[in-house]
Amino acid sequence: MKFMVSSFRIALACAALVALIPAVLSAQQAKPWEQIPTPKLHDFKPHQPTRIELKNGIVIFLQEDHELPFVSGSVSIPGGSREEEAAQAGLVALYGEAWRTSGTAKMSGDALDDLLAAKAASIETGGDIDSTALSWNSLKGDADQVFKLAMDLLFHPKFDANRLDLAKQQVATGIMRRNDDEGEIAEREAEKLAYGANSPYARQPELSTIMRVSVADLEAWHTRTIKGKLIIGMAGDFDPKAMEAALRAVFEPLPPVQAAAARHDTFAGPKPGVYFINKDDVNQSHVEIVGLGTDRHNPDLPALSVMNEILGGGFASRLFQKVRTELGYAYHVGGAYGAAYDHVGVFNAVVLTQSANTVEATRATLGELEGLNTKPFTEEELKRAKDNILNSFLFRYDTRGKVLAASQRLEFYGYPANYLETYKAGIEKVTVADLTAVAKKYIHPEKLAILVVGNGAEIKPGLEELKLGPVQPIDITIPMPQRPTPPAGPGL
Repeated sequence: MKFMVSSFRIALACAALVALIPAVLSAQQAKPWEQIPTPKLHDFKPHQPTRIELKNGIVIFLQEDHELPFVSGSVSIPGGSREEEAAQAGLVALYGEAWRTSGTAKMSGDALDDLLAAKAASIETGGDIDSTALSWNSLKGDADQVFKLAMDLLFHPKFDANRLDLAKQQVATGIMRRNDDEGEIAEREAEKLAYGANSPYARQPELSTIMRVSVADLEAWHTRTIKGKLIIGMAGDFDPKAMEAALRAVFEPLPPVQAAAARHDTFAGPKPGVYFINKDDVNQSHVEIVGLGTDRHNPDLPALSVMNEILGGGFASRLFQKVRTELGYAYHVGGAYGAAYDHVGVFNAVVLTQSANTVEATRATLGELEGLNTKPFTEEELKRAKDNILNSFLFRYDTRGKVLAASQRLEFYGYPANYLETYKAGIEKVTVADLTAVAKKYIHPEKLAILVVGNGAEIKPGLEELKLGPVQPIDITIPMPQRPTPPAGPGL
């Protein structure tokens, strides 16, 4: 009898617990954090630097900032690796390295290192696809001296043959190791598919091309590019009137800048199909689905930016939610319709997946790309994407130094000073209808190339299962320079 009563009480308790389950689940699903009010973002009004254009065409930006006792500066110089001769690919990389390490006629690179280290200061040089640059940084008390050292390096470099040889060794080491990482291989070869293997935007240095670069070539490059439209930026704890006077004294006497020749780059885009690079020392595949993008002059850019955020911009993006979260195929997945400042960017979707999941992960990613034209965009997606982009402005331009860098960049590429404000306003105006229109206009999966870098023996089923034509192998063998033929001996 006692046992029966106890059983009855247990059953009654269980029934009560079952009755409570819906209420508990309801409380768990309520997501109270969604009820937290979100304050409206403050107006986007970054502290713009003072712009000064000299009569010779050189432009100076001054960004006064007394928060910390530092002063930094930079000079942007038009002309980068896309202007190299193909036979001397790598020249700008060598120039950027040897320029700083060689020093000047007054002070060697080693002596400059010692002096700057003692003052916790720095002077750096470097090169990029479309420019080279000199930058410096120091405490306020050392600002005048470091500025003079930087100007000496800008106008009186003394390129040293030994430093060039050292730079060649460093670049050569990079060339010999460029096939170590599958991600670097995929990114490099994807650009070749998009732009063309011989395009200056995809060209890569080889051992034979860097060996052709001489000290005279570096001197000639410097002499030519220093005559272009220099853009000087200064930020930090300084008196703006005194700084302007110092900069005018250095740059105003220079002759009028030589305008760079207008570029008219054209790109055919990738040949659709499946391309494969075998790397048998990995157990995963790096997949790049690649095509041509656009440039930042495009009036559709705000809508494309919002579409990018919905496609592959984060944890809530379509690619992440489908390929990684729902299907579990990828370690990483993302994608965007890229936009460069003065040439067409690259559109790509990237997937990192286990070898055995390569085909299915690629199919799923292609499905999400196609879905941009078949799966309607929602107001929820639109709001989330716009909020993410607009919120990012707070962090991308949250310091005066970042705003200065953005102003220099816009000046370099010929964009209006209020470009950021108009771009932000454009983002705010994007509608679902705009998203549908740009997806239809720009997203064409049948025009894309698929590049896979992975372990061919472990990719099961094979890439032929994608049914996109024969798989085309890509050779990434590093060419070795030919040894000169020794002269024939006497009597031979």
